[in-house]
Amino acid sequence: MKVLLITPPFTQLNTAYPATAYIKGYLNTLGIQSLQVDLSIEVVLQLFTSDGLKHIFETIELHESDLSDNAYRVFTQRQRYIQTIDPVIRFLQNKNQTLALTICAGNFLPQGGRFAHLEDLEWAFGTMGTHDKARHLATLYLEDLGDLITEAVDPSFGFSRYAERLGRTATHFDEMYQALHDADSRIITAMKAILQHHFTAFSPDLVCITAPFPGNVFGAFKCGQWIKTYFPNTKVAFGGGFANTELRSIYDVRIFEFVDFITLDDGEAPLHNLIQYLDGKRNKSQLKRTFCLDQDTVTYINDTATLDVPQREVGTPDYSDLKSDQYLSVIEVVNPMHRLWSDGWWNKITLAHGCYWGKCSFCDVTLDYIKRYEPVSATILCDRIETIIAQTGQYGFHFVDEAAPPALMRDLSLELLKRGLTIVWWANIRFEKSFTPDLCRLLRAAGCIAISGGLEVASDRLLAKMKKGVTVSQVAKVSQSFTEAGIMVHAYLMYGFPTQTAQETIDSLEMVRQMFEQGIIQSGFWHQFAMTAHSPVGLDPKSFGVQHIGPNFGGFAENDYFHEDPHGANHELFSDGLKISLFNYMQGLGLEEDLSVWFDFKIPKTKVATTYISLCLIDAVTPEFRPNDGILWLGGDAIEMVMLPNKKVKKGAPELAYVEVIFSGLMEQYSIFLSQPLAEWFIDFIDGAKPQSIVKPTFRDMQLSYQNAKLGNFEDFLLTDIFTNFRTKGLLLL
Repeated sequence: MKVLLITPPFTQLNTAYPATAYIKGYLNTLGIQSLQVDLSIEVVLQLFTSDGLKHIFETIELHESDLSDNAYRVFTQRQRYIQTIDPVIRFLQNKNQTLALTICAGNFLPQGGRFAHLEDLEWAFGTMGTHDKARHLATLYLEDLGDLITEAVDPSFGFSRYAERLGRTATHFDEMYQALHDADSRIITAMKAILQHHFTAFSPDLVCITAPFPGNVFGAFKCGQWIKTYFPNTKVAFGGGFANTELRSIYDVRIFEFVDFITLDDGEAPLHNLIQYLDGKRNKSQLKRTFCLDQDTVTYINDTATLDVPQREVGTPDYSDLKSDQYLSVIEVVNPMHRLWSDGWWNKITLAHGCYWGKCSFCDVTLDYIKRYEPVSATILCDRIETIIAQTGQYGFHFVDEAAPPALMRDLSLELLKRGLTIVWWANIRFEKSFTPDLCRLLRAAGCIAISGGLEVASDRLLAKMKKGVTVSQVAKVSQSFTEAGIMVHAYLMYGFPTQTAQETIDSLEMVRQMFEQGIIQSGFWHQFAMTAHSPVGLDPKSFGVQHIGPNFGGFAENDYFHEDPHGANHELFSDGLKISLFNYMQGLGLEEDLSVWFDFKIPKTKVATTYISLCLIDAVTPEFRPNDGILWLGGDAIEMVMLPNKKVKKGAPELAYVEVIFSGLMEQYSIFLSQPLAEWFIDFIDGAKPQSIVKPTFRDMQLSYQNAKLGNFEDFLLTDIFTNFRTKGLLLL
């Protein structure tokens, strides 16, 4: 059995979508040969070459008189685009870095409409960020070409999506079906040629196509259509995020003209059963979470006797087929977190299956990918990380969990430090109280550079209603801990949650403004609430004060619901003002302005005190030391002890020998002045608390060690400036 794994156009330019790598890793554990193909990047790299652009411009010449002013401007510079496209692509692949100087100097890249509204590059990249500025400009250059293609060649084109409209709220299959029988576009023709090349070279028995987003679905069906036409004996299976959320109730038989099987949720067990069925080792009734045709009727088969594969046994994601040096490191926008998503290759890996919280009422908590929580040990994770680095040569990791568990992030960080494994990583989190300043410092020491988390509506009433499990005050304190540790904080922001009033929307904006003012978040993004079929709101809208009003299901996709909110504001009205204000706040602009300046209609005055967030941060909770808290020393090695003149601590007390202990800190050498007995105890104690130590001491161990050294009352020691200094320099309690 040979399995071809396909990601159809389009996802990201900078890194591979991980679904096929996860499945390939599992197939490796079964000894099944597989090949993964990312048609998303391969199609882009075929289109955006000098030859590819020549064909595109030749097509446009037939009807150039119909172009808009901007498209015509790009078209008139076609020779310059043809001359520059190959070196620009190589530059974005990090293969032609000296071109950055030429790009930034001007008079190299032809400029279309995307350059008319250049953002503040000084704010975004600083005065020395030549390379980043050049990538942003090169990205605008590509987007100008993309705009021309969308207008004059293929209206379905987008760099991170294709024919997305056909997949959004596609309750009926009619429009998709019609489009699949229309003449192929230039993009689809290119995709089919690449697909044929891989088919000829690999000759698969089974093709598995992942469709994670609405913008991949049409491409997925087009792949299936081509395979069923030219290789009718090759079986085709669909899976991925779109199937898992949208295709759970399908009954339109026309779908199976393009695909033989659609599997739901985690793909490992369904795919294993499917392969065994195709090999004649299982009956059809033993398929797991699989749709197929049975006597011209769409049938769902789920053999409950087959259990899902434990996370420790799914194998290491395998990126070896995917050429990481061919992806494009683009900077689409200057939003700091959005830049991470699009800039550079990120190895994607999961800390735990599902969400350990699993209660948020706007989330698909009823589906397996959320509700079944199963973590993996830090040892296994580090083993997988080392394997992936060997495959890709890349040290950047994006942990793609719904919400990374704090305890596992701690254990992973300790294991990374113990192994001396240097990576750069970021993750999505909940703003848990357990993210203490010490834990955040540990995460930073282990390579964490950014986190994203849901502040959502920034209203305690609505946060409680959505069962988010956090408060605005808690989010502020946790964000401060991350920021002070040097970790960038991105806030997911939501407006339009059921029953949210205009007053609450404006008060939420004021909370966000104050957080930027205090410097505790650096990035954010507003999105409007959407009701989904598998969330608590979608399942029981009346209990949340809203009414489900459609759309009518027609046998294909079912996920996004239309709804009315009779108790809430006109939420769409606030969209532009929220986004414009946030854009300015991220640049440090407009923080002193009245909130009304962002809206072209009258808004209520905020009821939030201007000092609310600052008072939350002042009202910090004194840390409580628990006996089993682990002790970690990140303050460097003691490299020298210098004797100082003896002195009396108190009148009449015996003289004590004092020493200057010099440490080799990460940024600099520093000194701590201690009595000689205390210095000797501390140096000995921290030797077992360094990252490389196999078994680290606990707070109780520290207390007993201090008492055994007869240094005095341990509780009194905790209140001294000396202990505070130890904590500042790198003594963490975890």
